[in-house]
Amino acid sequence: PNIFAVATGIEEHNNYGVDFIEACREIKARCPHVHISGGLSNFSFSFRGNEPVRRAMHSVFLYHAIPAGLDMAIVNAGQLDVYDAIDPALRKACEDVLLNSDPEAGDRLVALAESFKGKDAASEKAAQEWRGWPVAKRLEHALVKGIDMYVVEDTEEARLSAAKPIEVIEGPLMDGMNVVGDLFGAGKMFLPQVVKSARVMKKAVAHLLPYIEAAKEPGAKGKGRIVMATVKGDVHDIGKNIVGVVLQCNGFEVIDMGVMVPWQDIINAANENDADMIGLSGLITPSLDEMVTVAAEMQRANMTMPLLIGGATTSRVHTALRIDPAFTGPVVHVLDASRAVGVATALVSETQKDDFVRKTKDDYAHVRTAREGKGQSQLLSIEDARANAFEMDESLKAPRPRLPGVHRFPDWDLKDLVDYIDWTPFFRAWELAGNYPAILEDEIVGESARSLFADAQKMLKRILDEKWLTARGVCGLWPCRRVGDDIVVHVEDERHVRLPMLRQQIAKREGRANMCLADFISPDGDWMGGFAVSIHGIEPHLARFKASIDDYSDILLKALADRFAEAFAERLHHYVRTALWGYAEGEQLTNEALIKEKYRGIRPAPGYPACPEHSLKPLLFDMLDAHHATGITLTESFAMLPTAAVSGFYFGHAQSEYFGVARVGRDQMADYAQRRGIDLETAERYLRPNLD
Repeated sequence: PNIFAVATGIEEHNNYGVDFIEACREIKARCPHVHISGGLSNFSFSFRGNEPVRRAMHSVFLYHAIPAGLDMAIVNAGQLDVYDAIDPALRKACEDVLLNSDPEAGDRLVALAESFKGKDAASEKAAQEWRGWPVAKRLEHALVKGIDMYVVEDTEEARLSAAKPIEVIEGPLMDGMNVVGDLFGAGKMFLPQVVKSARVMKKAVAHLLPYIEAAKEPGAKGKGRIVMATVKGDVHDIGKNIVGVVLQCNGFEVIDMGVMVPWQDIINAANENDADMIGLSGLITPSLDEMVTVAAEMQRANMTMPLLIGGATTSRVHTALRIDPAFTGPVVHVLDASRAVGVATALVSETQKDDFVRKTKDDYAHVRTAREGKGQSQLLSIEDARANAFEMDESLKAPRPRLPGVHRFPDWDLKDLVDYIDWTPFFRAWELAGNYPAILEDEIVGESARSLFADAQKMLKRILDEKWLTARGVCGLWPCRRVGDDIVVHVEDERHVRLPMLRQQIAKREGRANMCLADFISPDGDWMGGFAVSIHGIEPHLARFKASIDDYSDILLKALADRFAEAFAERLHHYVRTALWGYAEGEQLTNEALIKEKYRGIRPAPGYPACPEHSLKPLLFDMLDAHHATGITLTESFAMLPTAAVSGFYFGHAQSEYFGVARVGRDQMADYAQRRGIDLETAERYLRPNLD
């Protein structure tokens, strides 16, 4: 069959793309041994002169026509774009035209096409021009643009023209990284681009190191030396790695000790390497206590170097209240990677350090004074809080599950999880602010977001096609009942597990209850569930990226693995609601609605606001036999390994909702210790982030 032009402005032409694809299907169905070809350039004839749009249209056409039966297309194969690498807005516009999704599809593509006109020729000309620049300018361009294709040969050329190999680092490479640092500091460059720049820099330095060592030259002196670590018991390192890359891009030497690092090793490394400062990272709440321990041990060792604090659970207030008082040296909370350079630069500056440290100490002292004088919300006694408990409607209990018991899923199809991915947290991991998909068109970060998303889609395709990762999960549905603030779960035979839950104690206005998760369970008998999911197989790929000095791909893969774990949790919960438990059999929700939690029921996780106590994880894991079912292990601080893992409980009552326990009193702590079967010291350690 012939391929005809679309988006011509003539309504009768709008369905030509669909007609060709359907014709291919029909021909293959009737004549399965016939081969089909077509002249593809006709399809984009309306956009002659606009090569970027024509290339995109051809790639989109082939993406849809080949599965329908097209065997060969007459097209310049060198003038095709990778489908996943096409600008997302352009790709969607091309697909809308090809599939004739609506009458305005052609007009939208025509309007969008103007913004791409001339881009291809200009970019190709620029690509040719910069290779003819002096080597120092080529290295700067490669660093700013994150192009690592020629960096080794350009670095070698620079080495041959330099008096000493170290001069290449101290000269053109640092000059280029200074440009990167300035652009990042000015908000004209964003984290994904900075990490790509770091990849170029590291490959250049790796090429030079043997020559520097052979000449017995000292290494390039950076702005300062920082020992960084994720504290003992915590396994999360994406944020730490990003901060490390940004600091390196700005001339700091970073000694990264990895994850789960005891305080002794951190202090020893700082002393042995004559570090200028220590940086601590952590994601789970028990890490906050471990950071206090590091600060106290630094004080006991009479250390004076600055201590930087960062991570998702950390805050300026917690740093001021708990960590700063434990150490007389400088303590600084660093909100994110974009602030890290300014803080570190001030702390190594002879002219800025004293004033910066004094202002920070004064600020933290003010936080403590304000907290002491601030009238905090009144706490009820635990008895009064229980008297104001939420009263569930017994008629809205979820029914008995269709398939109670424990269900294992040793290899859930990753392709089934893709549609459940919430991309917004992916961009936030790279410190790009905005919600997906609107972020792709954001005036400030849109270009960086689109580039990052295209790279993510390429890697996602490889993950699926080459089976890089495996999704393992388990869930259980058990009979249970409420006993006070505990949930007693009947696991098997005569075995029962008691799950003590915490109750809100902050005084509420009239008509609002002091919530506890146990309130959603009937004392007369009910059902609840639990789950654990994880993503395995990441290690050999991370090792490969490390060997090729590719921080960007390392962080990208970790971020995608995290998204898969969260998507698996979402998908499994959907399967539980609609099939295993079955109380929402007819549920039809979009991914956007799932992300907004429009479904019936909740899945609170230990360590999160409604269930802030991490030590319930071992009880949950024992009920599920999660270690054998999923391969997940728990650290001494109850962090999960692999890090791309999610676990929690299922509540099916129609009135169940998320809430935050927030502050609890010492009377509830004592009561909890008794119910949990632990001593007061242990209970205080577990509840410290919430303790009044």
